[in-house]
Amino acid sequence: MPRLKTMKNPLLVYTLARLGVFAAILTILLLLHMAPIVAVVIATMLSFSFSLIFLRKQREASSAKLYETINKPKKSVDEKAED
Repeated sequence: MPRLKTMKNPLLVYTLARLGVFAAILTILLLLHMAPIVAVVIATMLSFSFSLIFLRKQREASSAKLYETINKPKKSVDEKAED
């Protein structure tokens, strides 16, 4: 089975994974007839915990991408003029 092509934006992958976990937990809690406000609070806490434990690789990749974006070398005035 060929490997799936990884997405180029790890921040998007991590965000979608966290939102998916939150939505799944919230749906389950609401199907169990829990009060909506309480379900949102519990789903938030559980999805945060889940992401800290199980989404480490995606979190580190998104953190590295943000670090690279913030700390990439600035172009000098001459380099900007050449472009």
